[in-house]
Amino acid sequence: MSTAATDYTLAELCIVAAAEAFRHDGEVLATGIGVIPRLAASLAMKTFNPDLMMTDSESFLLSEPNPIGKRPADFHQANETWMGFSRIFDNVWSGKRHAMLGPTQIDRYGQTNTSALGGTYRQPKVMMLGARGFPGNSISHANSFFVPGHNSRVFIDGECDYVSSIGYNPARLPRGRSLDDVDIRRVVTDLCVLDFGGPDHQLRLLSLHPGITAEQVQENTGFALSIPATVPTTPAPTQDQLAIIAALDPHNQRAAQIADNPPGNRG
Repeated sequence: MSTAATDYTLAELCIVAAAEAFRHDGEVLATGIGVIPRLAASLAMKTFNPDLMMTDSESFLLSEPNPIGKRPADFHQANETWMGFSRIFDNVWSGKRHAMLGPTQIDRYGQTNTSALGGTYRQPKVMMLGARGFPGNSISHANSFFVPGHNSRVFIDGECDYVSSIGYNPARLPRGRSLDDVDIRRVVTDLCVLDFGGPDHQLRLLSLHPGITAEQVQENTGFALSIPATVPTTPAPTQDQLAIIAALDPHNQRAAQIADNPPGNRG
């Protein structure tokens, strides 16, 4: 059994914590949008959930996750089979998928915003990526979130400026759907790990990253959290996990995704 590391970065801690979101998924398609979520899904596939499926983000299903960034000329991609858009959509509607992405806003219901900030629907102050496939994804399969900067501008008071995905808000559910159809698994941030398992689907604190207090998390959240009497510390990466992460990210793109809190040693 690999021993826990004592020297690791906040990004690596978040990758390991985010990988846990995929632990019990079995044979589903994992889609990690962004460097940290993608490395998290890849780590899960390489360790405790080998049944996890993953694409190359283009058209092939992989038996081994691709490393991030430029690859050597002799790199061989382990293609399992073709999986174009038509098969992706079939997979989405079947519910056999788990996506992890980083919304710009998350409200108390778990609704998210990836579309626009401020102003009106037709004239927002800031235009972003757009809702894209998120409305259908959020009602069809499991989703998790990664937030590199936990603050009250992300975890907002009130409802999202633009609701891009469903959450635990009965007023927003499509006709014929219930709260049982909503499946938000984990929220991993630079401060902690959370889920929506509190009373009435309240956002609940699951673990605190080393050196962080529950009070700090609440101060940086725009609505009340469910905070258990005892909150464990987020487990440190193991030496084996760090070796896998390094191989999956040989150019260390993870270092640019999240600011480490000094000192660099968080053990």
